[in-house]
Amino acid sequence: MGAMDELINSSVVTELRSILMGAEPGVELPTLERSRSSLAGQRLRQRVDIVRDALLEDMPAGYSAVHRIMLDALDDPRFTGWMVWPATEVVTGRALQSGSLADFDAALTVLSRLTERLTGEFAVRDLIAARPERAIATMQTWTNHDDENVRRLATEGSRAYLPWAKRVPWLVANPTATQGILEATYRDPTEYVRRSAANHLNDLSRIDPQLVIATALRWSKKPDDTTPKVIRHGLRTLVKQGNPEALALLGYSGGKLVVREPRILHTSVAWDGTVEFSAEVVNEGPQPAKAAIDYSIGFQRANGTVTAKTFKLTSRQLAPGEAVTVTKTHSFRPITTRSYYPGQHYVVVQANGLASVPANFVLNKREPS
Repeated sequence: MGAMDELINSSVVTELRSILMGAEPGVELPTLERSRSSLAGQRLRQRVDIVRDALLEDMPAGYSAVHRIMLDALDDPRFTGWMVWPATEVVTGRALQSGSLADFDAALTVLSRLTERLTGEFAVRDLIAARPERAIATMQTWTNHDDENVRRLATEGSRAYLPWAKRVPWLVANPTATQGILEATYRDPTEYVRRSAANHLNDLSRIDPQLVIATALRWSKKPDDTTPKVIRHGLRTLVKQGNPEALALLGYSGGKLVVREPRILHTSVAWDGTVEFSAEVVNEGPQPAKAAIDYSIGFQRANGTVTAKTFKLTSRQLAPGEAVTVTKTHSFRPITTRSYYPGQHYVVVQANGLASVPANFVLNKREPS
């Protein structure tokens, strides 16, 4: 198990139990206590589910008791960090069991309070899925909240493809539904919220590229000092795809760029090692060019297929006829967000979406300890 998985462990559950029992004297939470023995070997998402289900088993019936206990728990400064995630899902679970509109609205209020201690972005997805228009209307009001964490909850919780979170098909089917949230947050005074708005916009590029282009163009006409950065981050997927409108909006140009096949220093890469490569980018056109240069790694998957992931590399200005060489070292050190598998991989370098031919390399098997 990775370090992220240990964010919810036996000690965290013990402390959570102590906090909730302090908030509601007489509640013993025996299922939560027993859940500690089920955490070992589980990933973070599974640990959240185990703790959430234990709390739903132990907590008093009905929504109102859960509402009161969670708000009272906020008086304890220990009630913070990753233990809050399963607690937020208990709130939404009870509210949806109730079926009451009053409980639904109250649950949104509780999430806006709990998000100050970690985040309610994962739990709010259940409420959006159940009553999307009602949930989004409340989240729109959060964009004016004094607390940046609540404002970010509006942008992050309503993302179409929020990492680690449950998919909400309605958000994918209705990409314009969150435009009001984006308009209210892309110029937020904090980087924390602005970056979330940019990530939200980037998610939408997988659904409706023209909506994203139109939004970025509108923002670019009335920018403040932070707007260009938000737009660049929000258009990053379209830039990697070579979308001509996104490239033009960010000032990239040059329709006659050529990227030579990458040269790989060592085509046999050790497990936990690195692949080092270089590639030449040439401007064969008669005008100066500004190139967004990225690279993709084709990763071997468990089922034998190869799936590419694109990474940002650099930007370069090229005079007519000029050639530049870019170099990169990509690490295969273990990370929590990707699993590696031995076998043939490839690297591609692209400039303004114009790609080189792939250059192959092999990631070797892990050596026995």
